[in-house]
Amino acid sequence: MKRTFLPAMLCGLLAAPLVASAQGYPSKPVKLVVPFAPGGTTDIVARVVAEKIHLALGQNVIVENKAGGGGAVGANETAKAPADGYSLGMATVSTTAANPAINPKIPYNPLTDFTPITNIAATPNVIAVHPSFPARDYKGFIAELKKNPGKYSYSSSGTGGIGHLQTELFKGMAGVFMPHIPYRGAGPALNDTVAGQVQIIFDNLPSALPFIKDNRLIPIVVAAPTRLSVLPNVPTFKEVGLEPVNRMAYYGVYGPKGLPKEVVDKVNAAVKATVALPDVKKRIEDTGSIVIANSPDEFAAQIKAEFEVYKKVVQSAKLTLD
Repeated sequence: MKRTFLPAMLCGLLAAPLVASAQGYPSKPVKLVVPFAPGGTTDIVARVVAEKIHLALGQNVIVENKAGGGGAVGANETAKAPADGYSLGMATVSTTAANPAINPKIPYNPLTDFTPITNIAATPNVIAVHPSFPARDYKGFIAELKKNPGKYSYSSSGTGGIGHLQTELFKGMAGVFMPHIPYRGAGPALNDTVAGQVQIIFDNLPSALPFIKDNRLIPIVVAAPTRLSVLPNVPTFKEVGLEPVNRMAYYGVYGPKGLPKEVVDKVNAAVKATVALPDVKKRIEDTGSIVIANSPDEFAAQIKAEFEVYKKVVQSAKLTLD
């Protein structure tokens, strides 16, 4: 009896601090890793939520940018973090689907090395050009690319990111060629495109929209379910006959695998309460995004579905990192 009782008692004693810690979570500030440089959509969404989430979570959330590898560096930091809820990450299509689908050397498994918490928002994507580009609409854009293959380059948030893979899918379907210039995030990519050093960008709408409104970028076509109220004259990829490219991005929160349910539920509830605040909701929607704030299981299903889509894109288009 003693031999069976003592191990059980010891296991209970060892587990007790973990349960208590989870139940008392959070007792200190929480780090939220953005796997891209400042200025991109992932950074924008993260900071809008982090600014007010302390009202529901009871602790401040500190945003930390960790760029590199098309988002893989920051994502890997989240995957390898202790499963205590004090180091979380922003989950994007680039880090959980596009990059893992094209890069066999990614140091994490997007389906097993994370604990999905919630998808904060879904955002349209847009192809935009520098004002010096000799076309202002989709028909003229395609005509110019076909007339001058390789003359115009496009920028993206990084090799293997959603901007890279969606553009490559677009190129294959539209029958055009333009070289890829990868950056360490959408912010630097936008800066160079706005400056005219690169002519074209396929970016998430929230980070590109301010430049579009200032006429420093010209929108050509968007990936969205329907035309957007902020860009009523810009067609969707579906309208121009390229429905497979018509995919929106997601921006969610996840943690390392093994995150306690109490922590997951607490963060999920705090995010939902935060995005329900009228000013937070408006700031997200003003970027052209749609607030989602779904359940952990629903977000996990989204990640799995998107990963499968981009695996097929990579295989069918024979895309590589070279």
